[in-house]
Amino acid sequence: MAVSGSKDFEPNVAEYVEEAFERCGLEFRTGYDARTARRSINFLFADWANRGLNRWTIDQVNQTLVSGLSEYPIGTITATVGSSTNLVVGNTITGSSSGTTAIVLTKPSSTTVTLSIPSGSFTAGETITSTDSSGSAVSTTISSDPSISDVRSTIDVLSSVIRRSDSDISINRVSRDDYLSIPTKTTSGRPVQFYVDRQITPVIKVWPEPENSTDVLIYDRLTRMDDADASVNTVDVPFRFYPCLAAGLAYYLSVKRAPDRVPLLKTIYEEEFLRAAEEDRDRASFSVVPSYSYLTATS
Repeated sequence: MAVSGSKDFEPNVAEYVEEAFERCGLEFRTGYDARTARRSINFLFADWANRGLNRWTIDQVNQTLVSGLSEYPIGTITATVGSSTNLVVGNTITGSSSGTTAIVLTKPSSTTVTLSIPSGSFTAGETITSTDSSGSAVSTTISSDPSISDVRSTIDVLSSVIRRSDSDISINRVSRDDYLSIPTKTTSGRPVQFYVDRQITPVIKVWPEPENSTDVLIYDRLTRMDDADASVNTVDVPFRFYPCLAAGLAYYLSVKRAPDRVPLLKTIYEEEFLRAAEEDRDRASFSVVPSYSYLTATS
């Protein structure tokens, strides 16, 4: 017999739900069955985020630093404006009607800018004011309130470097207490430390404050998986995690629909999770060298 020659097996949400219901000894029949199962999948994804499992969602962000600005959103907040020509990186823009403020971080194009986390919500079509390089007042319009969903999808920052003159220099992560204990946070220089403030809209704070607007902060962040919004959606997991997802959903559904199977399905899920987590670790060359002093002592 010939093999299929295909490697495209990718269950959608409905197929995971059917599999999970069958493992619970039940049949998937109603619209509510689908709705409660999708909700369980999304709770399962949140549990995986807490366990640090979804390494396939690691995203690398390059953020050009702004002289004197130590705090940046973890991710990108992009605003579409009438013209970015006279807006200056590092300057504050202010909405004329909303009063919302934000700092211009970069100017990706003639009509888009990236911003710090806004103080409120911009009004679609409102005039925003700032100053140009000569200090004169300038104005343009903003098309809509920029989305902060990309920033809020951040789970954590894994590592970070500062790029200067094409050389990457590692910087150390510090705790909230360590950052708070820095006596002079306005010290200027090349950043050597960063602190991740994990609010609902998370930010990264670097120290010392950047001394120029050319250094680039590069960091790897862990982000949320896409939600299971519809039964026809596929799921944001790689092939090797299919068994773990099916087992986890079956366990979650058993708590609600088949309590007699909870111990069995929980055990299967934890075994599948352990295998998946062990497989999804970083790999690097490792060598063991005996101590020279030990060899000398025993010779």
